[in-house]
Amino acid sequence: METFDIFISILGSTIRLSIPLIFTALAGLFSERAGVFDIGLEGKMLAGAFAAACVAYLTGSAFAGLGAAIVVSMIFSLIHGFASITSRGNQIVSGVALNFVAAGLAVVLGHAWFGQGGRTPTVANDARFQPITLPGVDMMRDVPFIGPIYANVISGNNLLTYLAFLAVPLSWWVLYRTRFGLRLRAVGENPGAVDTAGISVIWLRYRATLVAGFLCGFSGAYLAIAQSAAFINNMSAGKGYIALAALIFAKWKPVPVLFACLLFGFLDAFANFMQGKAVPGLGEVPVQIFQALPYVLTCVLLAGFIGVARPPKAGGVAYTKER
Repeated sequence: METFDIFISILGSTIRLSIPLIFTALAGLFSERAGVFDIGLEGKMLAGAFAAACVAYLTGSAFAGLGAAIVVSMIFSLIHGFASITSRGNQIVSGVALNFVAAGLAVVLGHAWFGQGGRTPTVANDARFQPITLPGVDMMRDVPFIGPIYANVISGNNLLTYLAFLAVPLSWWVLYRTRFGLRLRAVGENPGAVDTAGISVIWLRYRATLVAGFLCGFSGAYLAIAQSAAFINNMSAGKGYIALAALIFAKWKPVPVLFACLLFGFLDAFANFMQGKAVPGLGEVPVQIFQALPYVLTCVLLAGFIGVARPPKAGGVAYTKER
């Protein structure tokens, strides 16, 4: 395979593997900007994936599966909100608990309903999000450099892929150009001042967690009925935690979140490409080393090699209204 073909192949894989990270990191962005730390992103993604696969299999509709993923993920967000906002519980403990509940419940229900060891039956192609061929692909294909990128990287992706990239500028606009975004950022920095202005801190934080659930529903649906054709036990494989690392790496800003997720997606794509390949001077390296690269980078980044990354000042702190 020529060098340029390898580049195109890895670039296409990078895009596809980054999509669940983008949705999930943006979900964490809204939640944490409002002062609610959400370790439960992994669980919401997993629950959404299970709901999407089940409903898409039963109804034969990818959009029904997506709707189910969003609803289930938002229900998990409401549970997290009740525990950490209304009941003022520890936000980290609540998120971790939701991760365990989602992982266990998906396996138990999957085994009870389908009897396939915790996974769902294969979803028909008509019930999945199919690749979309953009206009002009045949005409552009033979254009040097640009043509293969357009034909094999930009075109040929499913609807959720394009929505993920659209969600980045939309999130920026909501956070920095709308009244809701201004208030959301303010409640994450100084909820007392927001409360003094007559704005409900609790309601704002609930809306932020619901937006997080909404976006996690997209990432779960992507895993189950776009990237794959069924729900598989633990198919999120720690992507929720990697998305949190990307969020910290990006310092809670939408556009850097995109590039951080693409970086982690590239490492995942590179690991897949290097399976069974020989490294000059070393020979064939165990595939586990390449598979560990995204997680190793996560640890390296979180160890402090990203400079000062200051979370919202009121992050992780339950708000108690002064009387």
